[in-house]
Amino acid sequence: MSHPPRGGPLGLAGCHACGKVSPETLGRCPRCGSALHIRKPQSIQRTVAFLIAAGVLYVPAMILPIMTVLEFGGSSAKTIIEGMMEFWQSGAYPIAIVIFTASILIPLVKIVALIWLCAAACGKVHPSPKILGKVYWLTELLGRWSMVDIFVVAILVAMVQLGAYMRVLPGSGALAFAGVVVLTMFAAMSFDPRLLWDRLELMEGAPPNEESPP
Repeated sequence: MSHPPRGGPLGLAGCHACGKVSPETLGRCPRCGSALHIRKPQSIQRTVAFLIAAGVLYVPAMILPIMTVLEFGGSSAKTIIEGMMEFWQSGAYPIAIVIFTASILIPLVKIVALIWLCAAACGKVHPSPKILGKVYWLTELLGRWSMVDIFVVAILVAMVQLGAYMRVLPGSGALAFAGVVVLTMFAAMSFDPRLLWDRLELMEGAPPNEESPP
């Protein structure tokens, strides 16, 4: 089966900022001035580095207190898991489910999914194009909900601060969790999904846009 001409062999690159297709030899997009490259430079290496850092921060984000409640002269520190369990036991099931999904499940699933996509781009796993598309769509969908629990905690803190006998202070776990969210966002932005299709074309015997990914 014949394949349509690709931009890479023709020396054409699409701008990652505005989408304009221009000769890669220009170096800069003539429309917006962004750097031109056929594929994101060192996409796999940068993505893996961000994911490793996010994985390292994920552990303290779960075991360190995310907030400290000061009440009647005493204080109690709550981790994400303890806060979720407390809301569940008190009957606030929707809040507990939101915290579990956004704080525990989504970051972990996003890290695993991006690692799997990097492995597919490197040829370590060989899934079908449909599976690749669905997994990448899932990572894009999860990224939109990465900060839901931060908003929940912020609303709860604001509500509690209105009381005269109780205060809520952010803990070190909140900083670690914010680092996980930011690093996974950078990892998703660094990953170039076109490397997946380059790998598939290479496996099918068609020439990819440029050198095959590592």
